[in-house]
Parts: sequence; C-alpha cells; structure tokens
Amino acid sequence: MSWRCAEVYRFLTALLFSGVLAACGSTPRGVAVYQNEGFEANETFSRLFDAPVDATCEAARRALLSQGYQMGTVKRDFISASKHFQPAGEVHVQIVFNVVCAPEGGEGKVAMVYVNAIQDRYALKKNPNSATVGVAALGSVSIPLTATDDSLVKVASETIPAGPFYDRFFALMQRNLPQPGEEH
Repeated sequence: MSWRCAEVYRFLTALLFSGVLAACGSTPRGVAVYQNEGFEANETFSRLFDAPVDATCEAARRALLSQGYQMGTVKRDFISASKHFQPAGEVHVQIVFNVVCAPEGGEGKVAMVYVNAIQDRYALKKNPNSATVGVAALGSVSIPLTATDDSLVKVASETIPAGPFYDRFFALMQRNLPQPGEEH
C-alpha cells in the first residue's frame, strides 16, 4: 500500500509542478492584437494623386531614393525599398518600405498610392566559443576561449502606424510628380 501512495504522491507533485510552470510561463489573457484594428477612415496608408500610375510610382521611387533607401523590387506599379540605421552600438534597425500604385477611375489619369513601412529591430548577441579536448585518461575537458561570435537577432518587428511618417513621404512624392506640361 505504501508503494502506491508514494506513486500517487509523485504523480500529484509532478502534476502540481507542471501546472505552476505553465502558469509562470504563460502570458496574461488579453485582447488579441487584431482586435485593436479600427479600420478608421482617417488612419490611412493611402493617398490619391492626380497623375497616372507610372508617374506616381516613379515619384515614389525618387522620393525613397532621395532619402537613402536602397531599391529592392521595382515594377511599374510596385516598389519595395529598405534603409538601415544603427541608433546605438549594439542595436540595428531596418525599415522596409512598400508602395503599390493602382489606377483610380476609368481614364487612368488618377492613381491611388498605398504604402506601408515595417520596422525591424535587431540586437547584437554574443556567443562565446569554447573548445572541447578529449583525453583518454581524463575524459573530455572544455576550455573557454576569449573569442566570441557576434550575430544580429531580430527582437521586434512592427508596421509603422499611419501618421506624420507617411504624410512626409506623400508630400515628398507630390513634389516629385511632374507638373502639367512637364515630364521627368
């Protein structure tokens, strides 16, 4: 009978311990991120331009180039570009900017431009090196070395919210559009 009690005791202890670990490791229940999506008309990632698709995407390309963005994908109606920053010694930030130009109306003289920018934050992670030496009489011995391997690890990623960032981009885009009777 005592053997069974000991087994039940071990089982209950393990169950309780795993429950405590699960409670410590879980995140508090809250509202899912997508629940905060308002789809508000005033929070827009788009702007209407009085120019054809080709001209608006060219204006977007020039705006990004003028600010130091490196072009990734460039198509007639889509642009993807990136820019890298190092705000602190061991922090790296990358912004990936996407632009889609779509015709608006039937004549093709007006275009809607949709943009979004994603900011990725990376931190420098140092991994110390060690060497293991096997000696038949002693077994294996680990010897720490002073060298380290450094690698960037993504620690955060977010879409830059609608607002002044995009307003400045759209204003620069507008300045890059050809005026009536003028071509780039």
